[in-house]
Amino acid sequence: MLAAMPDSAPSPLSAGGVSPRSGGDACPGTLRLHRADDGALARVRIPGGVLSAERADALLAVADRFGDGELHLTSRGNVQLRGLDARCGGELAGLLTAAGLLPSAAHERARNIVASPLAGLDGSPALGPWLTGLDGLVCGSAAAASLSGRFLFALDDGRGDVDALGADVTLIAEGPDALLRIGAEDTVFRVPATDAPRAALLAAEAFLRAAADSGAWRVKDLPDGVRAELVHAIGSTAGEPVHRPRPRTAKAPAPGLVTGPYGNAAAATAATTTVTALCVDVPLGQLTPAQWRLLTGTARRYGNELRLTPWRGIVVPGPFDEGGAAEALRTLAAAGLITAPESPWTGVGACIGHPGCAKSLSDVRAEAGAAVGPVGRLPVYWSGCERRCGHPHGEWIDVVVTPEGHRIAHVRGDRRDPPATVRNDPAALAATVAAARA
Repeated sequence: MLAAMPDSAPSPLSAGGVSPRSGGDACPGTLRLHRADDGALARVRIPGGVLSAERADALLAVADRFGDGELHLTSRGNVQLRGLDARCGGELAGLLTAAGLLPSAAHERARNIVASPLAGLDGSPALGPWLTGLDGLVCGSAAAASLSGRFLFALDDGRGDVDALGADVTLIAEGPDALLRIGAEDTVFRVPATDAPRAALLAAEAFLRAAADSGAWRVKDLPDGVRAELVHAIGSTAGEPVHRPRPRTAKAPAPGLVTGPYGNAAAATAATTTVTALCVDVPLGQLTPAQWRLLTGTARRYGNELRLTPWRGIVVPGPFDEGGAAEALRTLAAAGLITAPESPWTGVGACIGHPGCAKSLSDVRAEAGAAVGPVGRLPVYWSGCERRCGHPHGEWIDVVVTPEGHRIAHVRGDRRDPPATVRNDPAALAATVAAARA
């Protein structure tokens, strides 16, 4: 049965509720399962990465019932379920809908929203109203159903973390206003914060009109002239233009304790701080059922919320008392999660590799584990083929398996240093990667 699946197959519930792009958009979703060598794959969009403990429980239940039982975090703060039976689509979608994780069949692949994971936890502005507002507007827009599964919204609390991820439409908090960025343009437009979600949706709808002739799925894919016209059109109806270059490097929150002013940051006048959240990273983004239960149990005892980050980590908001926070971190570390920046796994990422992916030329996850050593200055990402699925943004070390060996290059945004190639020598490979990261 599975061998006969196309690369991306609709579930029984998708009839009448699929984006008009479904014929050509092979991006996985929950209503269109993707074929992989380890079974079918579903990608569940989690806007802003925000999950209640109850919805986290629902994800684990469907992973256990239909898949390999594990939860795989993506570079957009979403969750992938792997090893699924190809025939489970209808039941899977029904359970996710009942849990509130699939509010619109027509928009399920358009709900790509990343948000600063520490927003509102360390003195920065909270982004909850923007997140719920934008998600609701996207799901309510007939036009937005045509957005591809690759189109990305970003909500940045002003620190520049998700602004650096190369989203198609970005909102940046700045005092009582928001700054609206289209693609990677250095010019942003100031809009009132209360109007920010609608401004983001209107920008996405304007993109769809601009892309009608070219068939582009993302802003960066538009021809230069069309992209310039799009930015001009949006600027003519938006607010004051502001020069603000996009940050080059996306900085992930450091694993450990997060502290900030007690209560609402806007209302805090004293310097009193508390532990407002715990932050952990997940080795290679892959969580066992026991680890997931531990995280959801921790969330239940405190803020009842998990925030999945675009760097395959998880933030558990509090507040916590210091003793409880320290004990929770020790328990999470004992379960194999990364709870301190000095962990050798910090900054190490990899695609699923062989045997889960037929296109991969090797088991890059095993190779990444064998090469783990001292913490490097730069993140490193291992890819089993030239597609580099899930790779980071900004500055990083790129390790790609080719027929000639492992090719290692230093990437700086759009620039790539001349690579070095290591053939069939694990010790030399580990040493070359460590030197590049340093």
